[in-house]
Amino acid sequence: MIARLFNAPLGDSEAAMGVGTVGSSEAIMLAGLAFKRKWQNKRRAAGLPTDSPNIVTGANVQVCWEKFARYFEVELKEVKLREGYYVMDPAKAVEMVDENTICVAAILGSTLNGEFEDVKTLNDLLAEKNKETGWDTPIHVDAASGGFIAPFLYPELEWDFRLPLVKSINVSGHKYGLVYAGIGWVIWRNKEDLPDELIFHINYLGADQPTFTLNFSKGSSQVIAQYYQLIRLGLEGYRHVMENCMENMRVLKEGLEKTGRIEIVSKDVGVPLVAFSLKDNSSHDEFEIADLLRRYGWIVPAYTMPADAQHVTVLRVVIREDFSRTLAERLVNDIQKVLHDLDMLPSKMKAKMEMAGEDADRTLFGSKKTEMETQREVTTLWKKFVMERKNKSSGVC
Repeated sequence: MIARLFNAPLGDSEAAMGVGTVGSSEAIMLAGLAFKRKWQNKRRAAGLPTDSPNIVTGANVQVCWEKFARYFEVELKEVKLREGYYVMDPAKAVEMVDENTICVAAILGSTLNGEFEDVKTLNDLLAEKNKETGWDTPIHVDAASGGFIAPFLYPELEWDFRLPLVKSINVSGHKYGLVYAGIGWVIWRNKEDLPDELIFHINYLGADQPTFTLNFSKGSSQVIAQYYQLIRLGLEGYRHVMENCMENMRVLKEGLEKTGRIEIVSKDVGVPLVAFSLKDNSSHDEFEIADLLRRYGWIVPAYTMPADAQHVTVLRVVIREDFSRTLAERLVNDIQKVLHDLDMLPSKMKAKMEMAGEDADRTLFGSKKTEMETQREVTTLWKKFVMERKNKSSGVC
C-alpha cells in the first residue's frame, strides 16, 4: 500500500520490497546498508577497492544519518547551508559525488524548517553525471516527515519512484502516518535494490519468514494501527487531515507575522510547521522566548542552524492533527505576552556588562572568576529579574 502511494513500479514483472521498522532511524540504517553492500559488490566484481565508501547529504540531515555513517564506517560528505537557503543544494551535492559515493540522500521535509528538497533537479543532474562518468550513483529519499504529506497535498510533485534514480524511500508512520510512536517503513523500488545476502530466512515459527531488521523482536500493535489508519481514512481522509494541518499552520504563521517582530523561516510548501526567528535579537534572543513560553505550558524548541548558517537561531512549532485552530490562536497570544514580558526585562547583554563591571572590581583586588562562574552568575541574575517580574504581575509578596 505504501509502495503504491510512492508510485513504485508494480507491474507483473516488478515488485517493490519493504520492511517495517521501529522508526525512520532504523529504516535509514537498513537503506544505507543496502546501498553500501550493493556498492561493495559492484566494486569487487570490477576488482576495485571497497575501503572508502561515502554518502552525500545536506548539513541539515537528522542525526540518524550521522549515526549510520559512524556505526557502519561510511564517510559523510555534507553540503553546507547558507543564510536564507537551509536545505541541500542539488548542484553542490552532485559536485561532491565521486566513484566511492554509495548514494545521495535527499530530505522530503527538513527537520529544521520543514522544507522539501528538490529531488527532481537532483535526479536530473545526477543522471547527467552518471552518463558522463559511467557511474550508477543512486538516490535515497528520507521522507520521514513528508512521505505521508506530499502524496495527499502535492500529488504532482515528483520526488518518489517516478524518478528513475530513486531506489529507496523511508517514512515514519508515527509522524504524519497518524500512528503512535514506534513505527517506520522503508521501501525499495524492486528486489534488485536490496541485496539478497542481507536478508535472513527463518522457519522455526512454522513457515519461511524473510527478515531484514536491526532489532528482531517488536510489537505488532503499530503495524496494525498503520494498516487500520490506511484503510479507515483512505486517500480522502488523509488528504483532509493534512489540509487541516496546513490551514492551522497558516493561522499560526499569519498571527506571528502580524506581531511585526518575527521573521518566518519555513516555507509554504513542505511539512506543516512554522519555523521563525526574531527580526531583532540584539536585546533578547529566541532561547529566552522558548524559556518564557514554558510558563504558559508550551515547549517550543529553539536551536541554531547547522554549518554554515550556525549564526541563525530559530524556534519551531510542528502542526499535528490534534493541533487545532484554537491552539494556534492561543499560542500566538502567548508569544505576544512573552515578547511584552521580555520588553520589560533588561537584556542579557546588559546583565553581562554589569557582571563585567563586577569582574573589573574583583580584578583590582586580585581575584578573577572563571568563565563558568561568570555564565552561572549571568543566568542567575537574569532569572532573578524574571522571577521578580513574575511575582509583581501575580501579586505575590
